[in-house]
Amino acid sequence: MQEKIVIASDHAGFQMKAYLVDLLRRGGHDVLDLGPADETPVDYPDQAAALAHALRDGRAEKGILICGTGIGMSIAVNRFAFIRGALVFTPEMAALARRHNNANVLILGGRTTDMATAAACVETFLTTEFEGGRHARRVAKMEVINNE
Repeated sequence: MQEKIVIASDHAGFQMKAYLVDLLRRGGHDVLDLGPADETPVDYPDQAAALAHALRDGRAEKGILICGTGIGMSIAVNRFAFIRGALVFTPEMAALARRHNNANVLILGGRTTDMATAAACVETFLTTEFEGGRHARRVAKMEVINNE
């Protein structure tokens, strides 16, 4: 098995979430799907909090969140001090989010990103390592800010 991945969406991101869950499982990942189970409306802050709690509790190593644009999920999940969530639109952004920011949550827009691009972003996010070095100092500064 690969890394354990936790994934959640709101109703606007449901179709993309279902697609990515299938893709991840076929790729050998252990996926914790926090829902929703269909397109019945749910509130993105609740889904973002559930994902953050799963990461905090060690039930997964990395997370993926999807809402209509990704903006709501990004704002909500980044309220948790231990989250480094990155809203991305290209695989290059996903790579930089991992290499330079050590992002632990990938955020996508179900209405703004096509499925093939989303899949490429997920693949890149999961296979790119944090570079450390000068970036580690910058990431560490975020921890200091969290404790102020």
